[in-house]
Parts: sequence; structure tokens; C-alpha cells
Amino acid sequence: MTKEYKAIVGDINAYTKELHKLIPDTMTGFAAMAKGATQAKVLDEKTKELIALSLGVAAHCDGCLGFHTRTLAKLGATREEIGEALAMAIYMGGGPSLMYAADALRAFDQFKEG
Repeated sequence: MTKEYKAIVGDINAYTKELHKLIPDTMTGFAAMAKGATQAKVLDEKTKELIALSLGVAAHCDGCLGFHTRTLAKLGATREEIGEALAMAIYMGGGPSLMYAADALRAFDQFKEG
């Protein structure tokens, strides 16, 4: 089964808009937390996104793979940088992380293609 990460991100975006209508305080709070966590301070934005991608692999989260690889592609991450981050995720998570690391690379390639 091939996953299409652009479609996954699009589907999630559509329903996060619906969630924002239903639970605006929660969604606004989540957006504020995301902004605070991702802004560059000691670590740059790309490093933080590589960490987020690795955590998405460990959590087996297709949406996480889509959103973070899309951002990494926009930030100019290389396939080699993605590979090193995925190596750490596999090391820490074993076989299940290996399966999602393969999906993460597929997601990055889909977003990098444009």
C-alpha cells in the first residue's frame, strides 16, 4: 500500500479547520504551543523539524510524517539529513520505527518532488 502524503496532509488540514470551529480555544492553544516550540532559539528550525520527524516515526503517525517532511522540504533539508534523523529513530525504536522510517523517506520524496 503506497501512502500519498500530500493527500494525507490535505485531509487532515480540512478537518483541523472543522475542529477549529468546534473547539476554538483548544486549537488556538495548540497553535500557540506549536509556534513556541518550533521557533528558532538555540536550535534552528530545521533541527527541531528533524527531531519532530523522528518522534513522528516513533509514534507511527502518518500525519506527523506528512507535515514534518513537507516543512523539511521547504526548509531545504537534504535526503542525507533526513536519513540521519531516521537512523536515530530506527536505532531508538527498532523494527516498528524502521517501517515508519521507510514511509517518512517516501513522504519527504513526495514533498521534495514539488
